[in-house]
Amino acid sequence: MAGAGPGWGAAAAALGPRRGPRGRPAAGCGVRGEAGLGRATGSEVPPGSPRALLGGIAEILMNRPHARNSLGKVFVNELFSALEQLRFDEKVRVVVFKSEVKGIFCAGADLKERAQMDDAEVGHFVKRLRNLMDEIAALPVPTIAAIDGYALGGGLEMALACDLRVAASSAKMGLIETTRGLLPGAGGTQRLPRCVGVGLAKELIFTGRQIDGQEAFSMGLVNHAVPQNEEGDAAYQRALTLAKEILPQVNHYFQINWYLKMILNLDRQEGMAAFKEKRPPRFIGK
Repeated sequence: MAGAGPGWGAAAAALGPRRGPRGRPAAGCGVRGEAGLGRATGSEVPPGSPRALLGGIAEILMNRPHARNSLGKVFVNELFSALEQLRFDEKVRVVVFKSEVKGIFCAGADLKERAQMDDAEVGHFVKRLRNLMDEIAALPVPTIAAIDGYALGGGLEMALACDLRVAASSAKMGLIETTRGLLPGAGGTQRLPRCVGVGLAKELIFTGRQIDGQEAFSMGLVNHAVPQNEEGDAAYQRALTLAKEILPQVNHYFQINWYLKMILNLDRQEGMAAFKEKRPPRFIGK
């Protein structure tokens, strides 16, 4: 959308100055597998290849506390890398997007980094952000956003790119770019209307209003809203329960899909033809 790109800078600003939690890793984004293995600590490079958690559930962890999970260049590159790993991992059946920063899902763009870009760099980066959201939406398995805190601007657009959303009732969400004279630039203007309807989406975008998890549930923006717990991960816990509920059906789908691919492959057809014609099969590996 023309003029939409810089709008990503509005989200992080709405939360005020950044203060990194004491004792937390400096930054990171990664894929978690079994029993918490695979956390990114002290860098923004996702560790290793993803491993399935709980028999097929994988998590993309966002852990950039000093910047409130704002979307900078390195962080975005990590997300692309994590998605690439998950896309080709046949063991993954459901993906949960989770923040490791208490009270924050994703605060939008990294304003300090954005301020150092020229217009051409901003345009290129916003296009990359749009591509990132499309990559999330195109993952071949169900995706769930666990929103336990602020999801503003690009952070909400990330959640909208997921198939399902679970929010703590106290979480805050909004496409707030218009409060800065801008427009959402990474798919929010298309995906929000699909969830809440055109009229309500226009109202939320035009006003830049922030809503809590309960309001989001009432209008269909999230699938579930749950009271926040002391640990600050109530949405994640509900998302994990939902993922476990989805898992058997997805496994069944993959079994059917694999069987259909096997039926339709050329070698299978050649094998049947060779048997019928009483000759050796000439397989080609397809």
